[in-house]
Amino acid sequence: MDTTLQDPLVGRLLDGRYRVDARIAVGGMATVYRAVDTRLDRVLALKVMHPALATDAAFVERFIREAKSVARLSHPNVVGVFDQGAEGAYVYLAMEYVAGCTLRDVLRERGALAPRAALDILEPVLAALGAAHRAGFVHRDMKPENVLIGDDGRVKVADFGLVRAVGSATATTGSVLGTVSYLAPEQIEHGTADTRADVYACGVVLYEMLTGGKPHSGDTPAQVLYQHLHTDVPAPSAAVPGLATELDELVAAATARNPDVRPYDAVALLGLVREARSRLDDAQLDAVPPQARSEDRSTTEDRTSVIARVVPAGADAQEVLHTNRMPAPEPPPAADRRRRPPRGPLLLVLGVLLALGLGAGVWYINSGQFTRVPAVLGQTEAVATKRITDAGLEVGTTKRAFSDVYERGTVMAVDPAPGERLRGNAAVTLTLSRGPQIVKVPNLKGKPLAEARRTLEQQGLAVGVITSAFSETVAQGSVIGSDPEPGTERAPDSAVALVVSKGSPIDVPDMTGETVEDATATLQEAGLTVRVAPERINSPEDAGSVAAQSLAEGSRAAEGDTITLTVSKGPKLVPVPDVTGSSTDEARTALEDAGFEVEVKKSFPYLGDTVSGQSVEGGTTAPEGSTVTITIKGL
Repeated sequence: MDTTLQDPLVGRLLDGRYRVDARIAVGGMATVYRAVDTRLDRVLALKVMHPALATDAAFVERFIREAKSVARLSHPNVVGVFDQGAEGAYVYLAMEYVAGCTLRDVLRERGALAPRAALDILEPVLAALGAAHRAGFVHRDMKPENVLIGDDGRVKVADFGLVRAVGSATATTGSVLGTVSYLAPEQIEHGTADTRADVYACGVVLYEMLTGGKPHSGDTPAQVLYQHLHTDVPAPSAAVPGLATELDELVAAATARNPDVRPYDAVALLGLVREARSRLDDAQLDAVPPQARSEDRSTTEDRTSVIARVVPAGADAQEVLHTNRMPAPEPPPAADRRRRPPRGPLLLVLGVLLALGLGAGVWYINSGQFTRVPAVLGQTEAVATKRITDAGLEVGTTKRAFSDVYERGTVMAVDPAPGERLRGNAAVTLTLSRGPQIVKVPNLKGKPLAEARRTLEQQGLAVGVITSAFSETVAQGSVIGSDPEPGTERAPDSAVALVVSKGSPIDVPDMTGETVEDATATLQEAGLTVRVAPERINSPEDAGSVAAQSLAEGSRAAEGDTITLTVSKGPKLVPVPDVTGSSTDEARTALEDAGFEVEVKKSFPYLGDTVSGQSVEGGTTAPEGSTVTITIKGL
């Protein structure tokens, strides 16, 4: 039964970025998944702390320390850490994905290795640990499960989950960390460890590679711990007769129970390994060991369990080699056993993989005539289309479907699936996400309008009619409310009307008759923007003063609104008609038609009705709207 079906993380988009595809390994502190970084479109490994431990601050702190420690180690034989983060109860590391197998897989299926193969694996391991030791870190959990052998021949050290600074205290309380088969005596007795604890573990790993079994065994972990404390690791040649004395000496030096006798760190041990190799001839290096005892190949104290996964039809061998159990090998012919194994790490690993049934000829036949469907899940339609066409394939019909995992508008399914091989320019069908099938209107109150638009679009809703209103509590330009209200369920693409705040209202004062400078200062202090019209007009106001304003006195404006001021160039001068000798009514009509105000002055007694004089002489000019006084002649 595939237990990944019950894993809640499989199929989920973690932290909005990492799509979890499959669970590949389970350890004491964390579970490792194969995932895709949808932002960079690359396959990686996600190491996710068990949620039960995420509530323990000490565990979380140690987990995060792993990310910081390994990120500082730039070495080709160390599994790189790309990112660290958390979402809810899931604390994770995003790490380099190594397509290949673990040293445990090789030992489980092959048993003992030839000395050349064992040293070819041990040397890059020591190089990686040496870089860590010289950088000030101790791994503290070296074992075959943490040695990855990539399909490109590279050996990498993984899982610095128990890493500690060399100079810091490493005492444990109530428990002993690390797998018991590889613990140094001082770790067991005192709970402390430095670089020499890693050296001890590497010595045990070397013994296991040479013999196919662990040096100490027992029915319980306590029995194994007791032997580490009181019994030396036996010589490998005792289990595999014929092994060179130099290999016995190498294991003895690395696994000395007294840490002061061991090489100080991995760099020192690497020097001893290379010196021992130089003293061995080809026959000694290529000695074929007998099959190891089956009862030694797996023990109950191994803390990391590997989950086998079903290989899909047509899958490439390179896709299934990351910490997955290998198929049982067929016994090689006697002639093959006598043949000298290929030299060098790359050829060594190729030989191991071939022995496990992964022939290079199959890879050649499968890859030479087909085009792989590129990984485009989680990408936008435009990006996915470009990658598919760049690969020499065509994009066929595009479908749309609801999804709770993939963001709206991104690719949620590909047919054929990513990694599948197609002939020539075959078509690929994309399914784009419409987002969730039922969408709740989000609470947008207080959000700036631009952010509210983005939020609605991300939720799969559309922006409806936008209106404005004054608000004493919501900042100008932010949302006061929506229709429908927050929490209302709607179908995707439904419109949501927004009311946007204009801020607190401002009462506009009357600035006519004021100088432009005074009017501008007053309006700006009130929070308004002032604009002066380029053209002036005639008005009763004095030249240079405000003749008119775009917002009348008493109007309500929002902060930042613009009010335009028009400047007066003084009153208009018009000709004054001569009304002397006219009657009162005739004179008044003539002057008012010309644009003047009329004032009548009569001489006592009031017996006549003829204009005898006017305050402004007829034929001259006067300001339009000004007053002309006419005098009515008396007796």
